[in-house]
Amino acid sequence: MQPAVRAGASLEMFHAFCLIHDDVMDHSATRRGQPTVHRALATHHHGRTVAAADALGESAAILAGDLALIWSDELLYGPDSELSPAHRECLRPLVNVMRSEVMYGQYLDLTATGRPTTDVERALAIARYKTAKYTIERPLHIGAALAGAGREMLDALSAYALPLREAFQLRDDILGIFGDPAETGKPRLDDLRQGKHTALLALALQRADSAECEALHALVGDPRLDEDAAARIRHIITATGARAAVEDMIRVRREQAGRALLTVPVAPAVAQSLQEFADAVTGRTT
Repeated sequence: MQPAVRAGASLEMFHAFCLIHDDVMDHSATRRGQPTVHRALATHHHGRTVAAADALGESAAILAGDLALIWSDELLYGPDSELSPAHRECLRPLVNVMRSEVMYGQYLDLTATGRPTTDVERALAIARYKTAKYTIERPLHIGAALAGAGREMLDALSAYALPLREAFQLRDDILGIFGDPAETGKPRLDDLRQGKHTALLALALQRADSAECEALHALVGDPRLDEDAAARIRHIITATGARAAVEDMIRVRREQAGRALLTVPVAPAVAQSLQEFADAVTGRTT
């Protein structure tokens, strides 16, 4: 297996680990239109009481996520790895910091969930550490490092990746509340029921009048939230201009990523692919 393919497979396994554990922590029932791992395992053990099956499903999913993390490591550093010692040494610090960043971002998300505030910067920090770095920035760094790139190239890739991934997360926040579940593959009440601290809600709270703020604080984070109540939240988010403001934030970050891409010394075909990727992830509807 070529080094780039092995590194890519390792990143996919790490992504699986992150998603499995994230779904357990968020108590998510579906992902990409299918049951999450912990829900599938709970259903598999349906012969037990509901509470016992749910507990077993969550515990087994944690083990499945741990296994994905182990396999991610083995793909890079296992005895059958085809990576050279030099490749392993250049990748190790990047992989290590990527893992630490995800854990930090996940912790920020956990501590902010259920307590949305007007703090937009905190919402962006959660997005940056929980997702931006491990899904775009660090994979680009890892690929570049395998090709022998130095710090200047890594910095240029960061300038492209970070605003792009923030834009991706901002789009995800919109879809998590306004998206069509038939297209997104996930419910659109989960983020509201959990009280996820997002830039979308932070801006709505900043701009809302006293009655709207009272409604948001009463409804967001209610685990029994229904569609009628969610429609009230969506109306407030739209009426305050928060949704339009987030769309503008997405546009600004997409343009920022595009300008940064001009400074990345790569072949024109690669630059074109990266630009198309940026357009796709920020303009998506799923």
